[in-house]
Order: sequence, then C-alpha cells, then structure tokens
Amino acid sequence: MDNLNQLLQGVLLGGYYALLACGLSFMYGVMRLINLAHGSLAILAAYLLFVLADRYGIHPFAGLLVVMPAMALLGWVLHRLVLERSARAGTLIPLLSTFGIAGVLDNSLFQAFGADTRSLAPYIGSLGYEGIQLPGGLAIGQLPLLTFVVAVVLLGGLQLLLRRTAVGRRIRAAAEDPSTAELMGVNARSSFALASAIAMVTVAIAGAFLAMRATFDPYTGPMQLIFAFEAIIIGGPASLWGTLIGGIVLGVAQSIGAKLHPQGFLIAGHLTFLCVLLARIYGTGSLRRALGLQPRSAG
Repeated sequence: MDNLNQLLQGVLLGGYYALLACGLSFMYGVMRLINLAHGSLAILAAYLLFVLADRYGIHPFAGLLVVMPAMALLGWVLHRLVLERSARAGTLIPLLSTFGIAGVLDNSLFQAFGADTRSLAPYIGSLGYEGIQLPGGLAIGQLPLLTFVVAVVLLGGLQLLLRRTAVGRRIRAAAEDPSTAELMGVNARSSFALASAIAMVTVAIAGAFLAMRATFDPYTGPMQLIFAFEAIIIGGPASLWGTLIGGIVLGVAQSIGAKLHPQGFLIAGHLTFLCVLLARIYGTGSLRRALGLQPRSAG
C-alpha cells in the first residue's frame, strides 16, 4: 500500500510538471521557439501574486484575474519586440535572446525583493495542507489534486482551442506555413503574438501553483525550466497531451527515486530524462545499429 501511495504522489507531482511545461510546449509547437526565460517568467508571476496578497490582501486565485492579463500583455510585447525579430536570424538567436531575458528578470527580482524565500501557502488557508482520504488508506493533498486537475483542464483547453476555434485554426495555419497563411488572409504576425500571449497566461497559472506548493526566490526559475524541459522531451516535443504524460513519468520517477535513496529524487528524474533523450536522438533503427543488433547498410 505504501508503494501505491508513493506512485499516486508521483502522478500528482507529474501534474504540476505538466502545468509548468504547458506554455513552453505550446510555444514550441506553434513557433518552434524554446523560451529559456520560461521559468523566470513563472517566478515573475509568482512575485506579482505575492505582492497582491501580502500588500493588498488579495487571495492568490483572485489575484490571477489581474496577473493573467498582465502576463498576456507582457507575452505580446516580448514577442513583438524580441521573439519575432530574433526568430528571423535563425534558431540560435531566440535562445540567446530568451536567455538574456531570463538573466535580466532574475537579477531584477533579486534587486526588488532580495534573496529571501517567499510562498503563497500562508494566503490560501487550509488548501495547502489538508488532504482527502481514499479507500485502502490512501491519502492525497487537496492542492496537488487541484494542480493535476488544472493541468488537465488547461492542456485540454489549449487542444480544443487549436482544433475547434477560428483563432486556433489561424494559429495552426500560421505555424504550418506562414507565407501561405498570409496569402489566405491570415495575419501570421498577429497569430504568433497571440500564441505568445496565451502561453504567458499558462505561465501565470503555473507560477501561482508553484508559489502555493513551495517556496520560491528570484533564482528559482532556471530549475523550474529544467523540470519543464524534461517533461516535454519525455512526452514528446510539440505534443500537449504528451506533455502531461511526460510530466507524470518524471514525477513518478522522482517519487520512486526518493523512496530508494534520500538523494534519489532529482537523480532518478534526470536519469529518466537522459534515457528518453538518448532514445529519441538515436531512434529505433539507429539505436539497434549502435547496439550491434542490426547490420549497417552497404550505402
């Protein structure tokens, strides 16, 4: 029963990783851009929610009604001023640009708030620590369960947006072939900017749950970026439901690693990511040849 409970906690943790990776996966799927400032932007949203809660007494969930539009506007501006222009210069420049944005954000937050850790847990009442008893002696926390449900709803909502709405069809058309989409009357620039804004809304939600479940400081972003990136690679790039699967696999691996060894939490997750990455790099046929299980062709 203890093993089953450990597995369940890993699945719920995977929901958080999927939520964290949602915006990163969406941007890559639409624009083939890897936003290295993703984790730092989530921390920015967490600090905005903290300021609203600490100084003005606004509940974090109510604060999201203010922070989500603000982050959407920031995403639109960042795309128009940085991402759009850097994308024209090839694949490396956007990486360098977003890496620079991450550095500016991290150090700006440090200057504004210092190195002290913060958390939204004191502002959400009993949600942060109460649990739900299940049959068989299993117990799950209300906040981890809510996080998982929000991740599923958000990923499903994005999938429906892309598949069933006019806005989504325009974004998909621009992603497939911007030039042809322009000829068909689709404004590719606006579609990409809108996609960036939508991605930043998901970042705001991820930042909120990050701050509610744990502490954060100005330099927490890079580690969150690593978790998000690992979830995406494990589940498959540009696949929203794959992101959920990847997050669950990562969460379960970390949960099992923590049970096997006190320091195995991160190591197990990183090893799982590395194994999947190598398998994706080699591919099935190449991996078999590398292992000597399939002869190389004469050509």
